[in-house]
Amino acid sequence: MVAGILLAVSACAGRPIGVMEPTNHVADGTTKVELIAATTRAPAEDKAILFTGERGTGLMIDAVTISIPPDGQREIGQVQWPKRLPADPQKDFTTVAVDPIADEKEGEAWLKTHVPKSRRVLVFVHGFNNLYEEAVYRFAQIVHDSKADVVPVVFTWPSRGSLFDYNFDKESTNYSRDALEDLLTQIARNPAVGEVTVMAHSMGTWLAVEALRQMAIRNGRIDPKISNVILAAPDLDVDVFGQQYQSFGGKAPHFTLFVSRDDRALTLSKRISGNVERLGHIDPSTEPYRSQLEAAGITVLDLTKLKSGDPLNHGKFAESPEVVRLIGDRLIAGQAVTDSAVGLGESLGAVAVGAGTTVGQAASTVISAPISIFDPRTRRNYGQQWLQLGNSAGNTIGAAGTALIPSRP
Repeated sequence: MVAGILLAVSACAGRPIGVMEPTNHVADGTTKVELIAATTRAPAEDKAILFTGERGTGLMIDAVTISIPPDGQREIGQVQWPKRLPADPQKDFTTVAVDPIADEKEGEAWLKTHVPKSRRVLVFVHGFNNLYEEAVYRFAQIVHDSKADVVPVVFTWPSRGSLFDYNFDKESTNYSRDALEDLLTQIARNPAVGEVTVMAHSMGTWLAVEALRQMAIRNGRIDPKISNVILAAPDLDVDVFGQQYQSFGGKAPHFTLFVSRDDRALTLSKRISGNVERLGHIDPSTEPYRSQLEAAGITVLDLTKLKSGDPLNHGKFAESPEVVRLIGDRLIAGQAVTDSAVGLGESLGAVAVGAGTTVGQAASTVISAPISIFDPRTRRNYGQQWLQLGNSAGNTIGAAGTALIPSRP
């Protein structure tokens, strides 16, 4: 398995170094994504790299502009890295500008001038084995492809970008908790901001949930503007997540999980973490998870059947056009994945609605769908429609215990 993972990431080795060197030019037909990049990494001596994978002292913030090639010249869901420098903006992602933000006042001013009508901010926390430029470019791709009406903010923590530095990366998430909590607090307190969504991937989900947990302990609650949390392929021990979630004291934002049982990176993480199930690897249609997730009101999108170009099946949430559209159209806005106008077993794009293993007459449609959705809020909206499904659906709406994840005996 380790050999397979090494082979899968070997393609990254050929990328040119120095893609963060600004071109100061936006080419015709391209699209620019303006975002905030906040980091706890140490600055690099080479300004074309900007930041290393080592730990810095304090939080540093830049306003970064990334150029995306024309839609006809790229695949939705993919970051198109240049094969050589200078990059070709018609084919490659390029860095247009990097402007340091010196203090909180400058940050507030930038945020005020970039807040859209929705007044929403999306804060993204990347996962394990990510260089600075990988985190920035991937987030720019997600923002562009999802067409999310948000102010984009990426929080990039010290990752060495190496499979052999798993423990260093994990400790770097702990190192960065205070900084992420402070950043989220600053954003939420800005009067120009109406709503904040936190989206995290892989190991970054630990950092995101821990920062929110600290906020809840420190202030007695998570700031109410932080209304949605999206955890993609969460590399989180299910027992630990249960404890984290309970610390929110019934005042948690709405959580959405992206899981996939064919995620090879999480399979390896499970083995090196005492063989305890990872949150992003569960089957949400089976007990005890189904009842516990429903009791907590957590939405789960099961991407196991979804095919992607990622050989590890660890980045499906960002590479699937259907998923990134769903992020932009629904999840960031805190909406239920479907609404009462969509019937059980019908499709929303390529997305099928329901719990395929338990919903009787809708089962065949859902099982064959690439994305299975488990959304307790959608179930409640259906009301009478659920009753019409008969007894086959009855056992999916039973009473659930109060604990999200039960303690082991």
